[in-house]
Amino acid sequence: MNVPDRYPLKLTINQTAYELEVEAWVTLLDLLRERLQLSGTKKGCDHGQCGACTVLVDGRRINACLTLALMQQGREIVTVEGLADGATLHPMQQAFIDHDAFQCGYCTPGQICSAIGLMNEGRATTVAQVRELMSGNVCRCGAYPGICRAVCAVAGIDGGAADVPQHVSGTVPA
Repeated sequence: MNVPDRYPLKLTINQTAYELEVEAWVTLLDLLRERLQLSGTKKGCDHGQCGACTVLVDGRRINACLTLALMQQGREIVTVEGLADGATLHPMQQAFIDHDAFQCGYCTPGQICSAIGLMNEGRATTVAQVRELMSGNVCRCGAYPGICRAVCAVAGIDGGAADVPQHVSGTVPA
């Protein structure tokens, strides 16, 4: 019986260094969820269309389902589990609570990681830009107004709360 080839992989996940051996076809998402038991990153569509699996790689947001784990050799990965500082939530996590930016919560980890990546990119300065640049993250519950308010609040975008309706559901980002 043939045993699949495994390849060495060194990376840092949530400030913990890992030295692993993985098969060539293992995605970063499957490595996180199945091998390392970091289940905060969600498997949604598994085709890069919903954003539920968004994590930060060297501060940039990526869909973990679309990248092979071996492609992340030497990189620093942050998942939703790595955002809080002990009992103190990351400001974006707290903003999602404060602005009622989730319902079922399934997409929330990916939304939060994407929002932090968006801020790291420094390209969003208006509500419309936040909506457009977050459009790769789907929320089937329609919590987009709260998500946009939360991101704008943390990013310091003026008018974020006023420009996003409080009780609109089922809308998609512009």
